[in-house]
Amino acid sequence: MADIDTAMVSEAQPARRGRRRRGGEKATPDLFPQKPFRQPRHIFKPVEAISADELESIHDASMRVLEEIGIDFLHEEAKAMLKAAGADVTPGQDRVRMDRALVEELIAKAPAEFTLHARNKSHNLQIGGDAIVFSCVASAPNVVDRDGGRRPGNQEDFRKLLKLAQFFNIIHTPIGYPVEPVDIHASVRHLDCIADAVRLTDKALHLYSLGKERNQDGIELARIALGLTPSELVDTPCIVTVINTSSPLRLDTPMLQGLIEMARAGQVSIVTPFTLAGAMAPVTVAGALTLQNAEALAGIAFAQLVRPGAPVVYGGFTSNVDMKSGAPAFGTPEYMKAALVSGQLARRYQLPFRSSGVCAANTVDYQAALESTLSEWGAINGGANIIKHAAGWLEGGLSAGFEKFITDIDLLQKIAEYLTPLDVSEESLALDAIRDVGPAGHFFGTEHTQARYKDAFYPPIVSDWRNYETWQEAGSPIAYDKANRLYKEALAAYEQPPLDPAVDEEITAFVEKRKAEGGAPTDF
Repeated sequence: MADIDTAMVSEAQPARRGRRRRGGEKATPDLFPQKPFRQPRHIFKPVEAISADELESIHDASMRVLEEIGIDFLHEEAKAMLKAAGADVTPGQDRVRMDRALVEELIAKAPAEFTLHARNKSHNLQIGGDAIVFSCVASAPNVVDRDGGRRPGNQEDFRKLLKLAQFFNIIHTPIGYPVEPVDIHASVRHLDCIADAVRLTDKALHLYSLGKERNQDGIELARIALGLTPSELVDTPCIVTVINTSSPLRLDTPMLQGLIEMARAGQVSIVTPFTLAGAMAPVTVAGALTLQNAEALAGIAFAQLVRPGAPVVYGGFTSNVDMKSGAPAFGTPEYMKAALVSGQLARRYQLPFRSSGVCAANTVDYQAALESTLSEWGAINGGANIIKHAAGWLEGGLSAGFEKFITDIDLLQKIAEYLTPLDVSEESLALDAIRDVGPAGHFFGTEHTQARYKDAFYPPIVSDWRNYETWQEAGSPIAYDKANRLYKEALAAYEQPPLDPAVDEEITAFVEKRKAEGGAPTDF
């Protein structure tokens, strides 16, 4: 994957170049300091939160869940396939019990690493190994900013958030709709949303597994966008879905249809149990992880039964609830511990690992910054390869925040800088500069400093480093004020990526055809 990373660094250009801001002022690189598009790498060893023996105890308990208790598969074809493979399926029932030997045999077929392709090849992504992918908020039913307040998701804000995801290089792909545009009918929403993603971004694509038809439509739109033949598509992972189990111990029909369609097409499924300790999972972190592991492995094993070698990702989303209200809590010590152990489990099975950068805060405040940072820290130290919801997540996922998007971008860019290897070359050791300055001097004016000061340190986009008097004279702005201004300036500086007119026409024709056919079935 070194060649892909080299291409990312050499070919990708800042999205803002050449645009003009309101009032005619040019959008200079100083407006949004950012590095070219590239994936950060895990340069530090993941934290091992528990011993090898303790890890095996969670694995064994998970296997016992699959063997002795079983999981409900709410799909007749899936149950027939599992029964044919040797699973214990009682006729007329949904419960499926799987022997650990069968589970381990199947998950061993999943690739440890693979490439996720984008229509812009410089935005291809390595999934697995030491590579990291940051994705923005997804699936929020509401959107919020200071000017418009909290409001239901809509297509206009959906498109604005996609533009931000394209503009900022630290967002590698938007895995999910940043906000759900509920002003588009559910039968055709997926068609408009994926078409918008194709046109407004040139990064890897996503679809929701909400019925067979939506999967098939999304896969076909990805095929058109990348200019692939049906046979090429199977060998070119280019669209992602998230498969959530209905914890505890259930895989429902839409999710199983998604696993089947995605695996058959050679596309990527991130299997993620929604295990909240104290609610849909045991109140202990170890018990919640046992349930998470059993459910994740059941889905991953089934995907390999559909198509051996189908690209999959081990998803960890275990957190806890507020035992006073039952509300989900994120960025907690328990969430961090679960992320660390989830990473250990994923590495045990040689699978890529997905975690999240989430919070329970209702606005952009101390709580939002603290919980998001702790979530990211758990994900990074857990060795996560995909970090979802890393920019813009608020209110436990019920809102996508424009200002929060910007503050999170600053956090992610700082994390990426932290993960940049330290330069200890002869020039960086600076012996000549130290010799020239000597005792009691300063380094501001040295040739060594003058040659490096412009890019010596990470330049924050939200943090304010002015002294108190200068800050006060400027009106005492807070981070929320600056983020409100910056998201608008980023939208003004956004440039739509080029799209082959023939591809654009084919996308339009497909969407119109499927809309004329009624889109995906709904009950309203």
